Amino acid sequence: MKLLSSWAIAYLAAQAAGAAISHSWNGYTITEHPDPVKRDLLQKHVTWDDKSLFVNGERIMIFSGEIHPYRLPVPSLWIDVLQKVKSLGFNCVSFYIDWALLEGKPGQYTAEGIFALEPFFDAAKEAGIYLLARPGPYINAEVSGGGFPGWLQSVNGTLRSGDEDFLKATDNYMANVAATMAKGQITNGGPIILFQPENEYSGACCGYEDFPDGAYMQYVQDQAHRAGIVVPIISNDAGTDGHNAPGTGEGEVDIYGHDNYPLGFDCSNPSTWPAGKLPTDFYKIHMETSPATPYSLVEFQGGAFDPWGGAGLDKCAALLNHEFERVFYKNNLSFRVAIFNLYMIFGGTNWGNLGHPGGYTSYDYGSAITESRNITREKYSELKLIGNFARASSAYLLSTPGELTTSKYTTSSDLAVTPLLGGKNTASSFFVVRHSDYSSQASVDYKLKVPTSAGEVTIPQLGGSLTLSGRDSKIHVVDYDVADTNVLYSSAEVFTWTKSGKSKILVLYGGPGEHHELAVSSNSKASVIEGSSSSITTKKVGKAVVIGWDVSTTRRIVQVGDLKIVLLDRNSAYNYWVPQLPAKGESPGYSTQKTAPSSLIVKAGYLVRTAFVKGNDLHLTADFNATTPIEVLGAPSNAKNLVINGKKANVKVDKNGIWSTSVAYTAPKVELPTLKSLKWKSIDTLPELQASYDDSKWVSADKPTKNSGHALKTPTSLYSSDYGFHTGTLLFRGHFVATGNEKTFSLQTQGGSAFGSSVWLNENHIGSWSGIGPDADHNGTYNLPTLKKGKSYVFTVVVDNMGLNENWIVGEDQMKLPRGILNYELSGHPASDIAWKLTGNLGGEDYLDQVRGPLNEGGLYAERQGFHQPKPPTQKWESGSPFEGLSKPGIKFYTTSFDLDMEKGWDVPVYFNFGNSTSSPAYRAQLYVNGYQYAKYVSNIGPQTSFPVPEGILNYRGTNYLALSLWALDSKGAKLESLDMVHTTPVLTALDEVKPAGQPEYEKRKGAY
Repeated sequence: MKLLSSWAIAYLAAQAAGAAISHSWNGYTITEHPDPVKRDLLQKHVTWDDKSLFVNGERIMIFSGEIHPYRLPVPSLWIDVLQKVKSLGFNCVSFYIDWALLEGKPGQYTAEGIFALEPFFDAAKEAGIYLLARPGPYINAEVSGGGFPGWLQSVNGTLRSGDEDFLKATDNYMANVAATMAKGQITNGGPIILFQPENEYSGACCGYEDFPDGAYMQYVQDQAHRAGIVVPIISNDAGTDGHNAPGTGEGEVDIYGHDNYPLGFDCSNPSTWPAGKLPTDFYKIHMETSPATPYSLVEFQGGAFDPWGGAGLDKCAALLNHEFERVFYKNNLSFRVAIFNLYMIFGGTNWGNLGHPGGYTSYDYGSAITESRNITREKYSELKLIGNFARASSAYLLSTPGELTTSKYTTSSDLAVTPLLGGKNTASSFFVVRHSDYSSQASVDYKLKVPTSAGEVTIPQLGGSLTLSGRDSKIHVVDYDVADTNVLYSSAEVFTWTKSGKSKILVLYGGPGEHHELAVSSNSKASVIEGSSSSITTKKVGKAVVIGWDVSTTRRIVQVGDLKIVLLDRNSAYNYWVPQLPAKGESPGYSTQKTAPSSLIVKAGYLVRTAFVKGNDLHLTADFNATTPIEVLGAPSNAKNLVINGKKANVKVDKNGIWSTSVAYTAPKVELPTLKSLKWKSIDTLPELQASYDDSKWVSADKPTKNSGHALKTPTSLYSSDYGFHTGTLLFRGHFVATGNEKTFSLQTQGGSAFGSSVWLNENHIGSWSGIGPDADHNGTYNLPTLKKGKSYVFTVVVDNMGLNENWIVGEDQMKLPRGILNYELSGHPASDIAWKLTGNLGGEDYLDQVRGPLNEGGLYAERQGFHQPKPPTQKWESGSPFEGLSKPGIKFYTTSFDLDMEKGWDVPVYFNFGNSTSSPAYRAQLYVNGYQYAKYVSNIGPQTSFPVPEGILNYRGTNYLALSLWALDSKGAKLESLDMVHTTPVLTALDEVKPAGQPEYEKRKGAY
């Protein structure tokens, strides 16, 4: 630990002795009482002090983004999103694991195929990305049950508490998942450097006011330690309340962290930033809460989820856009955040019923990388500027955050400045400038007054003024070290810098129309070596060369001694990339502040993934969505040739040593089928309505509930999870003998937000609830025709289960809110006169499709038979198309197939788009692609109409099987207005060929009914 501060060394020495230690810092007293268990678990690879982590002895800032591998069930595509995160300048990814997908039946843990964790670890290592592992047991994450498997509804005791039954229920999962993660730790050569147990353990009610429960948090940590976890334990408090922070006693974590979502989750007015949402006191709170640990934002807003009937995720992307990043993320840097994770960086898809009822199929989240893995949002490019600045600015972690001020450092009271000041650990200072009204859209001219090693300076010195545009923020650097050259100050923002042979390259950028100034401590003169010198002025001031310029859309390069200064406008900077050159081999390795100077600077358009030198060849792997000029700045001296995606390029080298070439782009011909013209086969998927239907194999609803949170209103339980049915469509059949006096049937069903239900008496539809976004349950009263005394009748009830509630607040046990029938009343009958049966997915917890997992199938007849899988037995089915649909209420099932033959080497985003331009009758549809449920569409609620499906689920070169269930809730029936396959711009990619996810074909299912 050669780079540990003297205080950190004393701290660890005191821990080794088992003694308490006190330390004073800026008026705060830090007292630590080392836990002997934690002391014994210390390992040399990942340590920390009050400023940052150390990885293998090197101080490092963790800049991270959240990815959930289970939301992209194509393991060979994980490397794609991880490399896109790496290309942002990030060095870490945080990831959740969804317990419900791995232990669908109590005691039977399985993590294979698309659910295996090891391939994700391998891809992270290949990409050079560290991992923050977050397995729960509770994760929230907008997944069904918050990650809790449905069978927890039947576990006695309060969830997320120290109740024995709950703790025992978690043991098998945590032992298995943590053991796998232990093997993937940095101590075993893997990428995992941090471990977070539980999730936002921050809120309680209903008898749990003595909160947090330290014994419970300790239990979860002990589970991880017993399984071999030795990397630091970090928390993510939902707010800045200090729950389980070091020094709080039992259950305390190693490193305290918290979350923050300042603009919330209402995306309906994306241009409006509400007042008072920009945090300004986080560092002060940190110093009061956990001053001995690095300041950690474990989840900070990278986008937003959207509810059924919401504004749509495009509006979330607009609300949490590039301007949000400029203001809020740089504000976080002003707190010297040292572990900074954005939730989400890539959202993915709630395929196969894995989402919670508060959201729909898309989990795009408005994040920097879209659901279809595109990086065309400006917020990705803006984030790349911030990420690379952080990676190149090692002194940042040694600076000291100061107080927010509106008068000390600028000449305008309309601006606020937070300084990060240099001191004995570093000469460098950073000044974060924003509008006092952070949402202001005005432009403000100002001068900057800052202390430097040459005395206090008012910038610009050569005349003119600086400008801060609306919804913008800047980080001005002072005494900034570029490979031992001192940049006395720069008002233009630093993108990156690197060393190349005997020269150094510094890349600066500014916004359109801005004036900037730079000073370099040097005796050399400044000369413009590329581009026009118009609007560039230089002057020797004291021991520094001062350079002023107006931002131009044309690149200029100014040289001072051995320093080349590249001047860009911000939009041009978006096209630059900083791939990390590995010391050996072709994989970049993990990036730290030390690796930044060894990076390459490449102008290349859409995406640069990696760079490496092999012999005399400099290799780039890159993606292109248009014909693209390529420039390499700072090519290694031993490289003579440029090879792009395996092909040698014709290169020109200019007088400044800049390599240039271009890559031609000609879009391939992409032929997608017209779905309406395909040959569709159909089958009734409600045979339960037929008089001859035999439900003898259905489960009898004859149990009392085991749900400890929700008492029954019915003679026996009609809660689906009491019978092992936790996902997808639920069906109930209630048998009774008529008296002839029945008038009405009242029914209370519950399926979660935006659910729907339909009710039949024998084959006669008596009513439906088409649903509205907020409603999770529904009371309906249905008029009955005259029934014949002594005759047997049956009610058939279909309930759309939208997923199980999350369980954020301890004590409410929201996850235990049941799905199914809560209550019923048949006029003239006691409730016990109706004998109920029910079904869901075939086998319930003994689910048959081990490849696609426990949540992918519901209880529709076609699903129970497996007809949604490839090659269903349609020979005897009737011809029928969803575009013709149903003329009355019911549910039909349709299948078809088509071939694709896409050219290799292209990443082509493909979408299935439902038409919704008319006020057609309400319907619900599920779309299966090669057996994977990849769309749940609710016509009358929305908002989602476009559903991307990745390669690997779709076979881009082969046959594809499409299936669709169409549930008409209205008396007029329903049909698809349209369903089209479309694609967006093909990307010429360096990705290896995508390996399909497992796609087991239809086999006749034993016991299917």
